[in-house]
Amino acid sequence: MRFEVLGCSGGVGANLRTTSFLIDEDILIDAGTGATDLSLGQMAKIDHVFLTHSHLDHVAAIPLIVDTVGSVRKKPLVVHALDATIRTLKDHIFNWRIWPDFTRIPTVEQPYLKFEPMMVGATVVFGDRTIQSIASNHVVPSVGYRVDSGISSLIFSGDTSANDALWDVANHCENLRYIVIETAFANRDHAVADASKHLYPSRLAAELRKFGGDAEIYITHMKPGEEGAIMAEIGAAVLNAKPKRLLQGQIFEL
Repeated sequence: MRFEVLGCSGGVGANLRTTSFLIDEDILIDAGTGATDLSLGQMAKIDHVFLTHSHLDHVAAIPLIVDTVGSVRKKPLVVHALDATIRTLKDHIFNWRIWPDFTRIPTVEQPYLKFEPMMVGATVVFGDRTIQSIASNHVVPSVGYRVDSGISSLIFSGDTSANDALWDVANHCENLRYIVIETAFANRDHAVADASKHLYPSRLAAELRKFGGDAEIYITHMKPGEEGAIMAEIGAAVLNAKPKRLLQGQIFEL
């Protein structure tokens, strides 16, 4: 299984893209602005999108991808998400005012877009590939995901604050190789981080002490311009691991 980082920034700017990961050629985990860098041919091959939550930096590419390649696909793009996330997308994006309702275009019977509710803890299997949702702790209903190739696994935290459910899954995953976890803010912005339910270095250190394994740790979703400060604070605070910065364009083989 190939896991490619299309975007991993907590904001936008030159060469900065928000959260989106490509699994092989056909699955996205989140669809932030990173997914808009795919070619038309690559977009047309995406059959499934698994969303962590409804915030714009994680869903922005879905309306554009559906509009761009829906007519050349032979089946709907399937978006897997919590019921609450789906309701938000229907009410506030695919509502004909912000964007057309592509679950009814060109027809209700053969639409370009389909929503598939996914409960916390549920799994979806594609041959040897398994995607499991994990409870998250964010300001809106949210999940992370465990991606399992059958050989090794990667866990993505999604947007989260302190989250025991994440570590329960991680500590019971025998083939866990990588953990991709957010740390959006530097320590000085801990009040903003707590209010918006994101991690910061000292809180990340406390979270990582709950992990008993030896997976490689990668940090994502850092605010633009703060990456150096955040990584320096993580290096000083985290004593039981050596987290690395996740990079746009990075590829993991699972």
